[in-house]
Amino acid sequence: MKKLKNEAELTKAAILAGMKYGEDRGAVEWEPTDSASEKILYIYRLLVHDKVIQPLPEDQVSQKSMRHKLALWYSKQLPKDHPLLR
Repeated sequence: MKKLKNEAELTKAAILAGMKYGEDRGAVEWEPTDSASEKILYIYRLLVHDKVIQPLPEDQVSQKSMRHKLALWYSKQLPKDHPLLR
């Protein structure tokens, strides 16, 4: 798994975008007490369920791999000249 440039920032933005995706879809209502790891897991599972992203093999699912997968998903939605992609 090759680390992306600005992966931490991309992951943060991906969590926000994923939260909005889940809310707009009517699949979830986020609570202020939800941890980042809970959000990442839920967003990852939701995107896999909706066939937006391809699932990881079950033995490779971890917080690190889900964060990376969400960062990739979000980076592909950004325009080529976006500052986070530089």
